[in-house]
Amino acid sequence: MMTPMTKELFDITGMTCSACSARVEKGVSKMEGVGEVSVNLLKNSMTVAYDESVLDTRQIVDTVEKIGYGAVPHKQSAKKATTAGEKPVDTAALEMQQLKKRLIVSLIFTVPLFYIAMGEMAGWLMPAFLTGMENAMIYAFTQFLLVIPVLIAGNRYFRVGFKNLVRLSPNMDSLIALGSGAAFVYGIYAIYKIAWGFGHGNTDMVHQFSMNLYFESAAMILTLITLGKFFEARAKSRTSDAITQLMDLAPKTATVLRGIIEQEIPADDVVTGDVLIVKAGDAVPVDGVIEEGNSAIDESAITGESLPVEKHPGNKVTGGTVNKTGYFKMKATAVGENTTLAKIISLVDEATSSKAPIAKLADKISGVFVPLVILIAIAAVIIWLLLGYSFEFALTIGISVLVISCPCALGLATPTAIMVGTGRGAGGGILIKSAESLEVAHSIDTVVLDKTGTVTEGKPVVTDIHPVSTEKEHLLAVAASLEKLSGHPLADPIVAHAETNSLPLLEVEDYKMIPGQGISGTVAGTICHAGNRKLMEAAGVETGEHTTIEERFAGEGKTPLYFAESGRLLGIIAVADVVKPTSKQAVARLTDMGIDVIMLTGDNARTAEAIRNQVGLKTVVAEVLPEDKEREVRALQENGRKVAMVGDGINDAPALARADVGIAIGAGTDVAIESADIVLMKSDLMDVPSAISLSRAVLRNIKQNLFWAFIYNTIGIPVAAGVLYLPFGILLNPMIAAAAMSFSSVSVVLNALRLRFFTPKWQHKES
Repeated sequence: MMTPMTKELFDITGMTCSACSARVEKGVSKMEGVGEVSVNLLKNSMTVAYDESVLDTRQIVDTVEKIGYGAVPHKQSAKKATTAGEKPVDTAALEMQQLKKRLIVSLIFTVPLFYIAMGEMAGWLMPAFLTGMENAMIYAFTQFLLVIPVLIAGNRYFRVGFKNLVRLSPNMDSLIALGSGAAFVYGIYAIYKIAWGFGHGNTDMVHQFSMNLYFESAAMILTLITLGKFFEARAKSRTSDAITQLMDLAPKTATVLRGIIEQEIPADDVVTGDVLIVKAGDAVPVDGVIEEGNSAIDESAITGESLPVEKHPGNKVTGGTVNKTGYFKMKATAVGENTTLAKIISLVDEATSSKAPIAKLADKISGVFVPLVILIAIAAVIIWLLLGYSFEFALTIGISVLVISCPCALGLATPTAIMVGTGRGAGGGILIKSAESLEVAHSIDTVVLDKTGTVTEGKPVVTDIHPVSTEKEHLLAVAASLEKLSGHPLADPIVAHAETNSLPLLEVEDYKMIPGQGISGTVAGTICHAGNRKLMEAAGVETGEHTTIEERFAGEGKTPLYFAESGRLLGIIAVADVVKPTSKQAVARLTDMGIDVIMLTGDNARTAEAIRNQVGLKTVVAEVLPEDKEREVRALQENGRKVAMVGDGINDAPALARADVGIAIGAGTDVAIESADIVLMKSDLMDVPSAISLSRAVLRNIKQNLFWAFIYNTIGIPVAAGVLYLPFGILLNPMIAAAAMSFSSVSVVLNALRLRFFTPKWQHKES
């Protein structure tokens, strides 16, 4: 028998790259009693499934701290946020602001430093006090002063880099620290040599070392890496927390019946068994059962059903849904954490926290690349010393290896392509909220679509008018006159349609609502009825062969409404949530791209089948609850699928968060938008294949960038190590190494900028 596991969420601090999250995950997973660990770099969180009889949260926190990071159980801050409605601190935004400050400081001092260092060689205009042999010491000391602020701004690379080096787990920061640090230390050594040369009249020594200071290399390494980190942080800062948005949906107050007195109390104070009053326009405070009254409930937030659902005594109602018409008393059956809305909040939080970060290719490569480069640099120094060359010569070789291999281009390869790609997407109405989602979207092989508001328009309209014993205009005028008073959501499209056709609304008297059937009233002195077939039968109106019309409309996913006047059938008006103009084209495009398309909906099977036929879908799953949508997505993932979920409602939030990529329709709810990774601002389903195509283009660009980043290393490291010196006398000094390193970064940026001109192939064909 398996031991039951407790799942706990922790907030982690101090993680900066996927290597950090991997180290935390690996360390915690080794603990006895731990079943599963998932570290989310984007949210700086960790989900741990563990055996409480073996472990407790304190031991897990201690282990994370021993690894070198901070940890705290999330439940306390989550509880505080739930009760106070406070938003957590946006760590990504803070990180971006800090990097921005560091980048500005670095640029302010690196630009003049680079100009001074390269000016004389490039023939640029230089101040007189910095030129000539007699000013060599001023020239060197000025560069020394300019590099100090850059080193201070980039001190984190040295702290983290050397810390990991001591732990024998060097990362990219270690290589940055070694390359920049070695160049700086050699620069100081060169200043001493210049001073020695002046003191002993050795002008050759002064000239040699004044041309090989390498302070600009030390600064350039740090500045370019900081630029790359800034791009990455900027991408991460676009993500935001959906939990607060979800909590805002829960009603803050409830009207409770104490004896015969109605009292308004905080919704949090409602207990199971309380009798609550819900009036028209109010949100249902908690889950419960109607005891008295009738209503039409808008459940679109929970089920995705576009049309309100009639509710009568004995029917269940869900907290967070809205009472559109009527007045009813309900008995609370689930409160607090047990409500459907609270469970949705929990699902979203769990899904977003457990979503594994995308492992950066650069970090994987650096696991082998960084230690190898360090060994090559050390080996090169030792070999040249053993061959009898001077310490300065051997040290120059070692620094050249470190500088040319320093991964500035590697650090820029991913974030620059992603930032240009996200910018291009935003220009086309595709808002990509995180670097991770853009990276993973290229591998999507299954797209799951919500129906209401995604495939369809999300609001009912009049689709068919079938007059029986009167003119079309009279049928619509009578229908709109009756429905104008009902306030029922199905009435709105009929009234709007009449107004669009400039039909006058007639005076209605003796208006009555008939629960579960429809309405009646006297229009221009004549008794009229509007509603379903049951109402017609009760009023003695013959529907005859016209029931086949009703059934045909229903089979097409429409809601047919009967209208009668003086006991005779006037006609049938069908109302439906119609398919968006581009939905069929989008499904076809996704299919052409080799992607399976599945529709999940809370609507009934008949409506779902009708929509399936209209847009050309192969697979549809109907009558699903929010938990079912999330479960369906998880099942697809467990079968090895890479899933994108497209939706617009609160009911889609758990599935959007669980999916590898969540895509929200821009016209949808704030919660869906907050839960998603990509938002389609134009609410056009054609933007789904566009977003996936953009992701594929970005990934190709990243791979090209990584090629350019490493081609210099592949060619440059052996040359920097001196393999061409003995046979050909070719030696790559650190200045040229730094220039090559900088050029590789420029190549990467220029290649990434090509993404600004990205356009999906089918748009080329259509234009």
